[in-house]
Amino acid sequence: MKTKPQDAGASPAGAGLGTRERVVRAASRLFQRQGYEGTGIKLIAQEAEATLGSVYHFFPDGKEGLAVAAIQHGDREFAEMLSSGLAGSDDPAEAVENCARTLATALRESDWAEGCPVTATALETLGRSPSIQQACLEALRNWQAVLAAKFRAGGFDAEEAEELACTVLSALEGAEVTSQVFRSETPLLTTGRRMAQLIRSRS
Repeated sequence: MKTKPQDAGASPAGAGLGTRERVVRAASRLFQRQGYEGTGIKLIAQEAEATLGSVYHFFPDGKEGLAVAAIQHGDREFAEMLSSGLAGSDDPAEAVENCARTLATALRESDWAEGCPVTATALETLGRSPSIQQACLEALRNWQAVLAAKFRAGGFDAEEAEELACTVLSALEGAEVTSQVFRSETPLLTTGRRMAQLIRSRS
């Protein structure tokens, strides 16, 4: 799932941001696009228009500590986008389909490069970095909680809302990867429709 798209010609740091925030945003975008292992501290510093010394000043643990902050940034940004998409309709089924459509559009606009802000880093560091894994886990739990809250507001009991949230999040995550591989909105749009049908069938 992608975070907010950025124009290719825009400053990677964003106007008016402090050095730490520029570094975190640059790292988040680079990890999202090319993975944790494929991204070095020097490239992050260059993308953020910061010195290596400033990166290590804010993140003395190096890339691992920076990755945690980048994942937390992606977590917040995607949760905001998810909440905004769900707010478009009081009907949970329609809201989820709208979210899938929003994700598909944003992914296409990134030229299929900016998928989930945690997936690549989570898989590349699996079993090797407890702090990164914890940050990824918290992000996924936060997104699931946003979905579950929508389902509870739509009349589902707590247990059903949690199960639907888990199902929808898992389906959208998989559909986004498939859309990236196929370079097509179809997997996400189809998944959104099918998830909407599932939600309606459980109402």
